[in-house]
Amino acid sequence: MTGPIRLGLIGDNIAASQAPRLHRLAGAQNGRRVVYDRLVPPALGLSFDDLFTQVAAGGYRGVNVTYPYKELAAGRVAIADPLVRAMGAVNTVVFGPDGPQGFNTDHTGFIAAYRQARGAADPGPVLLIGAGGVGKAVAFGLIALGVRELRIADHDLPKAQALAAALQAARPGLITRTGGAATELAAGVAGVINCTPVGMVGYDGTPLPRADLAAADWVFDAVYTPVETQFLQDAASAGLQVISGYELFIGQGVDAWHIFTGLPLDVARLRHALAKGQDAP
Repeated sequence: MTGPIRLGLIGDNIAASQAPRLHRLAGAQNGRRVVYDRLVPPALGLSFDDLFTQVAAGGYRGVNVTYPYKELAAGRVAIADPLVRAMGAVNTVVFGPDGPQGFNTDHTGFIAAYRQARGAADPGPVLLIGAGGVGKAVAFGLIALGVRELRIADHDLPKAQALAAALQAARPGLITRTGGAATELAAGVAGVINCTPVGMVGYDGTPLPRADLAAADWVFDAVYTPVETQFLQDAASAGLQVISGYELFIGQGVDAWHIFTGLPLDVARLRHALAKGQDAP
C-alpha cells in the first residue's frame, strides 16, 4: 500500500470547513488514505509566511489556501497560468521538486457553478462585493462568461480599483465602476455576487440589504458554511435565481484533487457521500 497523501488547508476561521472530508472521501475512492490538516496561522502562533515555509518542508503534497491568505500565497509560488498570475491569488499549492506551484480552482469552480445553474445565459451587469482573493478569481471567471459591465465594491477602495484595472487590461472595453459601499452600486444590476466572508459561520450578517436585491435576476454567494446564508435566503424570498457557494466548493475541490494527485474521481458518488455526512474510514 502506498503511503498517505498529506494535504492541508491554510486559513482563518476554518473549523467548519468541509474540505478535509472532501479530500478524504476522494482518497477513499482510490484506495488511498488522505491526511488533511487544518492550519490556522494565528492559532499556531505563526505568520502566514512562517507557516508556509514549515509546510513546504514538512512532507505535504499540497495545500489549499483560503481567506485571508490567497493573495499572500500568490507571492510564494511559481504560477504557470498567465490568467492566474493576472489574478494575483491562488487557492491551491502543490509542492514538488521544482518548488511550490500555484493554481486557482476558485476560478474554474465558479465558471462551472454558473454554467450548471444558468447555462449560456448572459450574466448582465454584475455587482461583485469583495475584491480579495476569491473576488479576483470570480471576477476573471465573469470575464470568461462574457460579462460586459462589472461593478466592484470593497471597503478597501484601492483594492477594488486595482482589480478593475487588471480586468480592463484582460478584457479591453469592459465597463467597470468601483466604490466602497455595495449599496451605492446596486441599482440596475442583473447579478449580485458576495465574495466577502460576511454570512460565513463566525461572520454573521449579509453583504447587501434585501431591499437592494429586489431588481436583480440572480445571485451567487462564495460562502458555503452555512450553505443557506442570509444573503441567499433573502434573494430566494425575493424570487431571484440562487447559485450556492456549495457548488463552488465542490468545483474547486474536485479540480484541486486532480491537481494534487492526478487520480480519478466519481463526482456524483462524492456529492452523495458529502450530502449523507459520510467520511473516509
